[in-house]
Amino acid sequence: MELPSLSEINAAQAIVYRVMPPTPQYTWPLVNARLGAEVWIKHENHSPVGAFKLRGALVYLSRLKEERPELEGVVAATRGNFGQGVAMAARLYALKAAIVVPQGNSVEKNRAMAAQGAELIEEGYDFQAAFEFGERLALTRGYAFVDSFHELLVHGTATYALEMFQGAPALERVYVPIGLGSSICGVAAARKALGVKTEIVGVTAAGAPAYARSFAERGVVEAAAETEIADGLAVRRPNAEALEVILKEVSRMVEVTEEEMRAAMCALYEDTHNLAEGAGAAAMAAAMRERAECKGKRVGIVLTGGNVDRATYAAVLASQEVH
Repeated sequence: MELPSLSEINAAQAIVYRVMPPTPQYTWPLVNARLGAEVWIKHENHSPVGAFKLRGALVYLSRLKEERPELEGVVAATRGNFGQGVAMAARLYALKAAIVVPQGNSVEKNRAMAAQGAELIEEGYDFQAAFEFGERLALTRGYAFVDSFHELLVHGTATYALEMFQGAPALERVYVPIGLGSSICGVAAARKALGVKTEIVGVTAAGAPAYARSFAERGVVEAAAETEIADGLAVRRPNAEALEVILKEVSRMVEVTEEEMRAAMCALYEDTHNLAEGAGAAAMAAAMRERAECKGKRVGIVLTGGNVDRATYAAVLASQEVH
């Protein structure tokens, strides 16, 4: 896959900014003290759907609407954040949206998607099964299937990375969680477009190691996704196009445990009073793991989303002592 140019990212920004303003990137004194570094957090938890996924959905559906004006609706598969983005974009573009989620999906993410007007369908035991059902459903209904990884999604995610690189002082390293890969590919695109030298470190869940193993093996490797706290990282089969970009642009991978993500969720609350879901806290968890390597550096952390169920978050806060 060819990464978007600066002009293409700017064009995507024009689409995104019709709906939402840039999200902030802040450096927080308590985070800096915790990590012994100058840390800049990109707050994608401040988007209208509480996660970065809206950006790519807006760009993708804008193109669909332009190329297929007769289109009635779209189908997407999700664990929650992508579905919220697609549901909101579909509503804004006057399209129907059917969102397929795996069984036992987050109750509050399901409610949020339904509130955007989406039809919620529970199908499959994990994301991959929901994805495959969604592809079939789109054919049956004559809707467009909104793939969970696509170059237009990367155009959208690159807009947050452009904001981060232009809004913060020169970063030596940035930690980016990896779900299916659009986020980290967007960071790579913005870095390349701006010609900056920031090291990109990918972060995966230890319980969903498919991308970490694929990175090590230099090819697609499937692996079970068994993370309880980070549904946004629970990918069983890596996307080959995303992996191609990751192998070229990402220096290394860090696999964080459930306990490390829980500790990072608490640390982000204590130090910044921001909500982070498990996947959203993964970058912070990696930086906390690598505190010694971060010391004295200027480091970026992408807080990709804050959509955590209340009961889950309460249990995490009750179980941790982070100070």
